[in-house]
Amino acid sequence: MKAYVAVLVVMAAVHVLAEIEEKDSGLKIEYVSKPDTCDRVARNGDMLSMHYTGTLEDGKQFDSSLDKSEPFQFQIGVGQVIRGWEEGVLGMCEGEKRKLIVPAALGYGDQGAGDDIPGGATLLFDVELIRIEEGPAPVNVFKQIDIDSDMALSREEGEQGEEARKMMEDQDKLVEEIFAHEDKDKDGLISHDEFSGPKHDEL
Repeated sequence: MKAYVAVLVVMAAVHVLAEIEEKDSGLKIEYVSKPDTCDRVARNGDMLSMHYTGTLEDGKQFDSSLDKSEPFQFQIGVGQVIRGWEEGVLGMCEGEKRKLIVPAALGYGDQGAGDDIPGGATLLFDVELIRIEEGPAPVNVFKQIDIDSDMALSREEGEQGEEARKMMEDQDKLVEEIFAHEDKDKDGLISHDEFSGPKHDEL
């Protein structure tokens, strides 16, 4: 009887640990494991080092940091990753593992990405936070690209601005890819509200 009760307690603990939370945005987060102690959590502006594996709903893997020599590093809260990651890794501790179930609206939308991620795809990411470090001071990228200060980014500004070129080099994006992802209403301009990258002088 004691053994049976012990098994039930363990099963209940695992169930609570693997509980899935659905955010208002549609993002689902499964809390897989968490360290006993957590001295610091991931906040906007931090530099994060993470391991991840990304799959489609049919189980097909499209990317993984485990196939590379080192964890993926990025600054959270400045538009360097998809919105599902921006929201899904906030509050993580070093050593914590989560599964992120990212709807297309928080991933690559109707256009998809490359040959591996079709349009409208829900993405599944198994993520582990390896390290949290202080990030550099944020830069108002929107302001630097918006040469004519009309609070909207044109393709010409995206091609001419020094910060735009740097952002594209850092994130391996082309102008058309940026517009496909950011120009939500498809009017040929990226408004201040549509822009997901850094657009404030402070986080």
